[in-house]
Amino acid sequence: MRLSQKVILITGSATGIGKAIAQRCVREGAKVIIHGLEADLAAVVAAELGPDHAVFHVEDLTNEGCPQRLVDLALTRFGRLDAVVNNAALVAQGNIHTTDAAWFMKMLSVNTLAPFLLIQAALPHLRAVRGNVLNIGSVNAWSGEPNLLPYSVSKGALMTLTRNLGDTLMREDGVRVNQINPGWVLTENEAKRKRDHGLRDDWYADLPKVYAPSGRILLPEEIAAAAVYWLADECGPVSGQVVDLEQHPFIGRNPPKDTTTIPS
Repeated sequence: MRLSQKVILITGSATGIGKAIAQRCVREGAKVIIHGLEADLAAVVAAELGPDHAVFHVEDLTNEGCPQRLVDLALTRFGRLDAVVNNAALVAQGNIHTTDAAWFMKMLSVNTLAPFLLIQAALPHLRAVRGNVLNIGSVNAWSGEPNLLPYSVSKGALMTLTRNLGDTLMREDGVRVNQINPGWVLTENEAKRKRDHGLRDDWYADLPKVYAPSGRILLPEEIAAAAVYWLADECGPVSGQVVDLEQHPFIGRNPPKDTTTIPS
C-alpha cells in the first residue's frame, strides 16, 4: 500500500473532494484526521473508515488556535503527522460590483491564510518525518470567472504560497509542498449550488461540450487518485509544483459566444 502507516490531516474532508481523498488514503494504508463544519457528516465519514483509521474534528479553520488543535489531535490519536492536505475552501460568488472588503477578507482568510497557518503549525512534525503538504487549489487560480473574483484571487494566492514554500521548505526542512488545481468536479456541494441557481437535478447530464468534452465533469474519486501520488514517497523530492486536473486546456480557452452558460 502506497501510504502504509502514514498519518494524514485532511481539511474539509466531511464531503466532496476531501472525503474522497480521506477514503482513498485509508485504502492505501493511511490513518486520517477528518475535518469539517458539519458534525453529523464528519462523524459518518469517520465511522465508515473505522476508529483504527480515522478521527474527526469539527471547527471553523479561521478560529484562533484551530490549526494547532488539528495538529495536536493527530499527535494524540496517532502519534505522528506525515502530511497535510489543505482542501477546505469557501466557494461563493462575488464580482467587482458585489464584493466588499469584509467578504474579500473572509474568502482570503478561509482559502489562503488558514492553509498557511496549518502548515505553520504542522511544520515541526512534518520536518521530523520529512513529510509533505498537498494544497487543493482550482483552475480558477489562473484567472477565474467574473462572478468568482474573490474565490479566484484566493486560489491564485494559494498557488503562490505553494511555489514559495515548496522551494523554501524543501531546502530548509526536507518538506515537500505541492498543489493540484481541479477543474469542474461533481461534488455534493457543487450539485447543491447548481440546484440553488435554478438548474434541474440532473443538470450535469448534458453539459455543453466546451465545458465537458468527455461528456461529463470530473468526479471526486478521480482527484483523490491523483492526490495519492503527491502524498506518497514515490513523489520523491518533487516540490513547489502546481498541476491542473482538467479535461481541456483551461488557460487561454475561450468558449464560443453562443455557448449556453452553466458554470458559476
